[in-house]
Amino acid sequence: MKKKMDFFIASLMIVILVFSVTGCGKENKVNKVNSKGDERDDDPIDPIVWLTTGDMAAKPILPDDRIVEEINKRFSIDLQVQMVPEGDVTKVNIAMASGDFPDIVTGTFGSSATNQWINDGLLVSLNDYFESTPNLEKTLTEEFDWTTADDGNFYGYPFITQYKSTNTTLAFRQDWMDKLNLEVPKTLDDFYNVLKAFKEKDPDGNGEKDTYGITSIKPIGDFNFIFYAYGRKYADYQLDDNGDVIPHFEHFSFKPGMEYLRKLYVEGLIDPEFLLNDRNKMEERFYQSKVGYITAPLFRHVSRLEGNLQKMNPEGKLGYSYPPEGPDGNKGFAPVGKSGMYTAITKKCEAPKKAAQFIDFMISDEGKNLVRLGIEGIHYTKDGKEIIYNEEERAKDNFAENGWAHPLAWGSFSCPLESNYLPATEKSRERALESVEIASAVQVPNLITNIPMMEIEYGKIVEDLYNQYFIDMLQGKIEIDQGVAELSEKWRAQGGDKILEEVQVIYNNNK
Repeated sequence: MKKKMDFFIASLMIVILVFSVTGCGKENKVNKVNSKGDERDDDPIDPIVWLTTGDMAAKPILPDDRIVEEINKRFSIDLQVQMVPEGDVTKVNIAMASGDFPDIVTGTFGSSATNQWINDGLLVSLNDYFESTPNLEKTLTEEFDWTTADDGNFYGYPFITQYKSTNTTLAFRQDWMDKLNLEVPKTLDDFYNVLKAFKEKDPDGNGEKDTYGITSIKPIGDFNFIFYAYGRKYADYQLDDNGDVIPHFEHFSFKPGMEYLRKLYVEGLIDPEFLLNDRNKMEERFYQSKVGYITAPLFRHVSRLEGNLQKMNPEGKLGYSYPPEGPDGNKGFAPVGKSGMYTAITKKCEAPKKAAQFIDFMISDEGKNLVRLGIEGIHYTKDGKEIIYNEEERAKDNFAENGWAHPLAWGSFSCPLESNYLPATEKSRERALESVEIASAVQVPNLITNIPMMEIEYGKIVEDLYNQYFIDMLQGKIEIDQGVAELSEKWRAQGGDKILEEVQVIYNNNK
């Protein structure tokens, strides 16, 4: 009897143990909490690792970040953002080349690396998920239809900087203009006269002729507005009278533009130190009253530039304007963008539909508002149409100060300029918006929308060659006609002809 009882107890314990283990399994299953707060146990949480360059100016994402938590709840994911320094795509490329794939990756749009990812079959076609990603489908098919791969599929979302608008134009010392009773120049002749006055009429009031009209940075593309004034039509490549694609220095606008710039340089109106400048050094010379004009990104930088100027010159005023127009009324400044970032889903991703829905959300108005404003009632409140920022709560999730955005807001999918976004706290709001209106009105189109493969391969070589000849012609080390002839021959021989051949095909196909 005792043996039977022992056997019964042992059997019962086994049954209890089995049910206990099964029960533990159910207890450990992760349930989804959707955006309405309802628990569902039919959709387990999927980890999504996103490797991105991010935004260098942004703060790091903190543990238990509430914006990330909100995204996780919406899509039943565990988003893990791995952010490398802005512009340092090398680490991204190394990770992809080594086979250490994230689920989502952000690289450089149109680069040889991202093109290779597509060719090697490392990325998932986004077309397969269009039914559940309406924002992605609409944007790709209507705005970026030219970014498909050879098979007609979209393999990533491109964020192209300054594609629809620009904030870059000429900025100047308005206080110098006022002191010397000068008008904002409209023509190239007017521009020359203003630069000459900035050079010779002691605008800083120190009793010495130690100022210059304009400075820039190396490379020297910021002087292209002179060539646009003389009739250069496109930012990338030009057409000759026969409709053949040529480099811009073979266009009729180049020689008179180069002669004009040469005159400015010989007369000391161009700061000779511009070849040593990066953007910070260029701005320093502006604040230090060494130069009257710079080429600058404005928009949200209007208050920063003027604020820094007034730290050294309390009466200083920032001005900005259209570039000067040439003999036939032509003018232009910043090009329509071709480069930027490219966000894609890799073949390693085990939840590609959720990854696609996450990207779709991030480019939607709802997603943009989440990373700009935060969660209503926590990061901000509304009083009618007025947004009231809760800076204490925003700081807990590393939002930027003064109403600016969360670390996920910029760098991968959008930037403030693309939608004219400024927080309500921006003190120079009207001037910032005006600067974009002015700059965008003279934005210069491209002959073709994309960067051709031959340009990716040979572009750096021929660009360096052009820059050197430009400097030599500017400084009078070589006559302009001779410089153009030599440049043309070498440029074409070192890859330029291959670039032109591909551009010609693309242009002809797009006619």
